[in-house]
Amino acid sequence: MIIVHHLNNSRSQRILWLLEELEVPYQVQRYQRDSVTLLAPAELKKIHPLGKSPVIVDGDLTLAESGAIIEYLQEAYDAQGQFMPTDYHARQQYRYWLHYAEGSLMPLLVMKLVFGRLDHPPMPWLMRPIAGAIGKGVQREYLDKQIATHRDYLEQHLAANVWFVGNDFSAADIQMSFPLEALAARYRLDDCPKLRDFLQRIRARPAYQRALQQGGPYDLLS
Repeated sequence: MIIVHHLNNSRSQRILWLLEELEVPYQVQRYQRDSVTLLAPAELKKIHPLGKSPVIVDGDLTLAESGAIIEYLQEAYDAQGQFMPTDYHARQQYRYWLHYAEGSLMPLLVMKLVFGRLDHPPMPWLMRPIAGAIGKGVQREYLDKQIATHRDYLEQHLAANVWFVGNDFSAADIQMSFPLEALAARYRLDDCPKLRDFLQRIRARPAYQRALQQGGPYDLLS
């Protein structure tokens, strides 16, 4: 049986969701972030040297990285091809969104989180005012502008497509869910009705709801 090493409020929630969509049996090994640093516990390094999540163990295979795990689960368990397009051009779009989620959008959102916490522990308290001012400046002058460009790009894409790859739900939507939920947690999306609609539709899926029950509390604002 597949074991998912699941860190709270992390990308591994997507893996639970895909497994629920695939109706593949699995077990969840939960880990909690440090409440101050938000880092994963050292125990995860016993599973994978980088100590990150998600990690799955399936028999003698241990695999990290969300995109790689999603591709593996489809190859191994999606025999009917329910969650991956078969058309050549759609397949290239699918591949693009699998990589875009972590290669283009998430680095900016991670930087937003890091620079937004420069005035928090473990930063020494004497340095927090200066560090906080630097962090706000980087966010205002660089990160917020870059993220706004991506937000508008995604809104326009969903204005022309029901899902990220045309009219059919796919694992690309699962992969894109985490950065979009992180985006919604840190920015108002009042002027992005298509992004808000996407988030409402994925959250209404029964498999998404079951994954939340398996993974535990999920709050990207924390």
